[in-house]
Amino acid sequence: MFLENGFFPANKFWKYLVGSLIIFTAAAIGQIPWMLAIAIKVFQTGKPFPTDETDMMTFLSLNKTLFLLLFSFVIAFIAIILVIKYFHKQSLLSVTTSRKKVDWKRILFSFSLWGFFTAGSTLLLYYANPQDFVINFKPIPFLILAIIGILLIPVQTSTEEYVFRGYLMQGFAVLAKNRWFPLVMTSLIFGTMHIANPEVEKLGYIILVYYIGTGFFLGIITLMDEGMELALGFHAANNLIAALLVTSDWSAFQTNSIFKDISEPSAGFEILVPVFIIFPLLLFIFSKKYNWSNWKEKLTGNIIIVKQIKNSGNDGSNQ
Repeated sequence: MFLENGFFPANKFWKYLVGSLIIFTAAAIGQIPWMLAIAIKVFQTGKPFPTDETDMMTFLSLNKTLFLLLFSFVIAFIAIILVIKYFHKQSLLSVTTSRKKVDWKRILFSFSLWGFFTAGSTLLLYYANPQDFVINFKPIPFLILAIIGILLIPVQTSTEEYVFRGYLMQGFAVLAKNRWFPLVMTSLIFGTMHIANPEVEKLGYIILVYYIGTGFFLGIITLMDEGMELALGFHAANNLIAALLVTSDWSAFQTNSIFKDISEPSAGFEILVPVFIIFPLLLFIFSKKYNWSNWKEKLTGNIIIVKQIKNSGNDGSNQ
């Protein structure tokens, strides 16, 4: 069972607090090249150092900014691997899934399903409201964007999934010995971590309903499926397809995408639709495909460890 992979005598909740600090410190260190690049341009051009996130995102070329921003997640992901392996004495597989190996078919199915929906809905919006978009396509910048995105955006999304749906979900389970507390805590933390995004400043705190709702959706599919594969595929498709297709002046990722949204954003029904209509529909599709059952127990039940693993040095691979 997925959450039970974190249960062995030497694995205490305080380790997850220390491990989280190490991971976030690594992510901060990974942003140093971005800060240095900005500082170099400030020195060369005499322009003032950008003081807010929007200015920082556009101070360098969009592709350079995206690459340097995503690079920090590479460092964070390396830190995750090291923390799990050497601090918790677990395998990366044990924080990924309860299966004997990663199910790549699950990742690809989830990626394809959400990628198709994201691309289709974006094109429908464009044809329904062409006045809200301009063609932003430039072949060379887009090709560079595609290379950066395909290589690094899955690293970014996987880093977030390993932190929230893997590492911290198991950590909160170790603390609470149940399933609902890890689901609630990781979803709330995941949602509020987006509070600094420029979308929040533009649309207001109502958009946190979407971010927190997305956290709950990803947590539910992880618990019901006893592994992170579906969440990994969904998150990668969500960020990659969006980065390639559409950008705006107020989005967290500003890219050399095909379209640029020039409409005045508003927080309304379109924020609630994914959380209360689309995500439940996806849960239905996943549940039918993978024969999910016993929802109440898997999402809210207590965790009872019948037999503790005697060797605290276990790498987690046989849990």
